[in-house]
Amino acid sequence: MFHATTILAYKSEKGAVIGGDGQVTFGNCVFKGNATKIRTLYHGKVLSGFAGSTADAFSLFDMFERILENKKGDLLKSVMEFSKEWRKDKYLRRLEAMMIVLDREHIFILSGTGDVVEPEDGKIAAIGSGGNYALSAARAMDRFGSNLEPKDLVLESLKIAGELCIYTNQNIKILEL
Repeated sequence: MFHATTILAYKSEKGAVIGGDGQVTFGNCVFKGNATKIRTLYHGKVLSGFAGSTADAFSLFDMFERILENKKGDLLKSVMEFSKEWRKDKYLRRLEAMMIVLDREHIFILSGTGDVVEPEDGKIAAIGSGGNYALSAARAMDRFGSNLEPKDLVLESLKIAGELCIYTNQNIKILEL
């Protein structure tokens, strides 16, 4: 069984941030500790991160980036078009990956079944094995008036996830808009 990744994204008036740990595990072994699972898209205006099979995720990144270019960086139109293409393609429907994409206005989770989900609060999303731990920590810090900058909120939330989830490590990378 393949487990990997904790990706957390946070959007506020101060900016947009995505972070991810570096751990990839296979069964009960750490396969790699310094993987990069986040990146910028569309000339640095969109942030993205993936969880799941690396090969599948790169296929999704490439497809999404092509659509994003065609839609001139419009994230909302791009995720809708991406979902349509994903659902039509028999190969894509079998991919074992999820993505988070965000810009300064929107944040979305793109599921392995072609679903597009906007978080209920419109500002915090997480995926991966440790996603729920990171999401809980981020919600608590956000809800109870933490004075942390968005980058620090994501970093601290991922550190908490790394303390709890055996599939998450402390080798954290952060990107921000």
